[in-house]
Amino acid sequence: MDSSAFPEMESSNSENSSVNTGNTSSSAGTSSSGSTLSRYENQKRRDWNTFGQYLKNHRPPLSLSRCSGAHVLEFLRYLDQFGKTKVHTPICPFYGHPNPPAPCPCPLRQAWGSLDALIGRLRAAYEENGGKPETNPFGARAVRLYLREVRDLQSKARGISYEKKKRKRPPQQPTTGSSPPAHPPPPSEG
Repeated sequence: MDSSAFPEMESSNSENSSVNTGNTSSSAGTSSSGSTLSRYENQKRRDWNTFGQYLKNHRPPLSLSRCSGAHVLEFLRYLDQFGKTKVHTPICPFYGHPNPPAPCPCPLRQAWGSLDALIGRLRAAYEENGGKPETNPFGARAVRLYLREVRDLQSKARGISYEKKKRKRPPQQPTTGSSPPAHPPPPSEG
């Protein structure tokens, strides 16, 4: 595949963990009804257009109906060349250190969180554009396993654990007058 025919893509360390295409020439910011789209919807549209461009530039060109989980993995590996996350190899002296004290020749890759968010947006866009959930290549088992492998590899390489965020429980409201206090006050001697 000729990467010069494809717009440059960058990983973003912003809060939405996006993969930016750098291509903003399409109708950014508005839907057909004229209302503005959310950041998520704009990013999803850009990601969908980028994947479509990738399929067009693929040799031989691929139609979406022939796209499989293997093609999605090829796309994710292609994106690695635009990554900004240093992933240390096991032979690197900084392997397992989140903040290495000096530079090293280890490769820059797409961060796991960016890839995970990208796949989520593309999975939704596929179905919004008429694809059936059971044929969604972005939900393929191979893609899920690849993302898990990337997460584990980056976690070990950077010394950072990726744990599921625990849901915050809403603070319990103190009840007034409905139940006795936990410890009754000591009897007063008088």
